[in-house]
Amino acid sequence: MSTLPVSSLLHSLQHQRKPLNHRATSLALISLIVVSFYIFFVARPSLDLAPIALRSDALGHAGSTHPSHPQDKDDPPPSSRLFRLPSDSQRKTVAVSNVNRPQVTLDESQELAAVAAFVAALPQNMIPRSIDPSKPIDPQLVLDFDTRSPRAADEVNQIVKHVWARYPVMLFTKLHHAHSREVRRIVSNLDLRPPPVVIEVDQREDSDVLIPLLHRLTSSTDLPLMLIGGKPVGSMDTIRDLNESGKLHKLITNAGAVIDGAKKKKGH
Repeated sequence: MSTLPVSSLLHSLQHQRKPLNHRATSLALISLIVVSFYIFFVARPSLDLAPIALRSDALGHAGSTHPSHPQDKDDPPPSSRLFRLPSDSQRKTVAVSNVNRPQVTLDESQELAAVAAFVAALPQNMIPRSIDPSKPIDPQLVLDFDTRSPRAADEVNQIVKHVWARYPVMLFTKLHHAHSREVRRIVSNLDLRPPPVVIEVDQREDSDVLIPLLHRLTSSTDLPLMLIGGKPVGSMDTIRDLNESGKLHKLITNAGAVIDGAKKKKGH
């Protein structure tokens, strides 16, 4: 009985493995094609994005701190609501239904809150110069949700509460103006927490429309304008009298701000 050399035997086995390797590779490739075809053309998985958050804070203001505002767990404000992008059919249905729905109407206090929140949120938020400040502003210009939605009125009420809780004291002033400097000094000496929001109106590109708009909404006739809890305090003489009598402190405290709160926070 003849015996093959070891080298010849190994050479023979290698030739036998090559067809097997090619066959296994071909089967794996075919399986991958079949699975891919099933996933994309039969199963058709949803490609909707995962829930993401809207902008972190529609009412944010650089350099300021804000108190937390209690919200209904089942009904968060628009600025923190999570959403999933709707399908094309859902978008079309919502768009058609809302086009036929009247836009939410703002009274003067709601309009003031919406404008205040808009200008305080970002420095680049400007009221369009094309508007007529003597007439109610288009809500869609200053609100970041669909003002024709069924929940628009509820969302407006949430924003009114939210903005004055975050900004208990707001000042609309002129940068180089004696009365504006005086009111800024009065408020600065109180060391409020959260700190007051100061809008230098005459430094803004929309000052031509913002000033008469504020006058209409607050019945004021000049700047500076002080808002405490969303309510205009009055003229500079009134602000002085309230400050000297101590009543200004009470108004500010009732609005939710803490006098000397900034000092206490630094002390911690």
